[in-house]
Amino acid sequence: MRTISPSTDSLDLELAGLDALDVPVAPAPSAARRIWSASWPKLAAFAVLLFLWQLVVWLHLKPSYVLPGPVPVFHRLFDDIGNGRLVKATWYTMRRAGIGFGLAVVIGSLLGVAVARVKVLRAAIGSLITGLQTMPTIAWFPLAILLFHLSETAITFVVVLGAAPAIANGLISGVDHIPPILLRAGRVLGARGLSAYRHVIVPAALPGFVAGLKQGWAFAWRSLMAGELLVIIAKRPSLGQQLDFARTNADAQGLMATMVLILVIGIVVDSLLFGRLDRAIRHRWGLVDGAS
Repeated sequence: MRTISPSTDSLDLELAGLDALDVPVAPAPSAARRIWSASWPKLAAFAVLLFLWQLVVWLHLKPSYVLPGPVPVFHRLFDDIGNGRLVKATWYTMRRAGIGFGLAVVIGSLLGVAVARVKVLRAAIGSLITGLQTMPTIAWFPLAILLFHLSETAITFVVVLGAAPAIANGLISGVDHIPPILLRAGRVLGARGLSAYRHVIVPAALPGFVAGLKQGWAFAWRSLMAGELLVIIAKRPSLGQQLDFARTNADAQGLMATMVLILVIGIVVDSLLFGRLDRAIRHRWGLVDGAS
């Protein structure tokens, strides 16, 4: 009979423990699985929303010519897309959104970095930026129309004022939450001036900055819709203009169809742009399990 010494038994237990740790890591899910995992909650929420909408219609709280059901609204939506009416309107609206939001990103980023790093500027205009962010964007339109009349510049002016303060505040918050040890380590390694901003401050402040960009887009989109409702420019159809025309003509189906399209655009931009950017940052920082 083989005798097992205490030292041999202990070694076997240690080796068994090491073998237990050698567990194969589950392979990363396929692209189709990732897309489905990200899509089905949104599709389920959309289905619930449609059911509640149809339920209100079934209750006959409003006549059908005031509140149509999902089926006629989506039929009208596809018709307007097919004849090119909403496609052209979407093109003009998204072009305005891109120009206005792009300017807001540049202005808000420069302002945020300056206020975050210069104490005098923070004391002078830090509260002013927050005040501008809380101010209703619709309140800027009388001034914008007075300054720029009924023009593209008036719409862009309000979109920038609506989005830039949110972007600046997001960047300020991100810079404020940088651990001081990172800044000291950067200085020790020679990161000073613009080099410190490029290699230390901006990368460390990215989570707050992206949150500010996301909030700034929401303000820009709402400001743009308000502007297109108030500022009608000839031969430049837009989604806001389609809303106003549908309201004027008591076209409930056209009104609801345009609103559905505006909602879908907001969801798509958030998912494909800001959602992907946020996930990329969390993955870069090691906050996402690649196999989950």
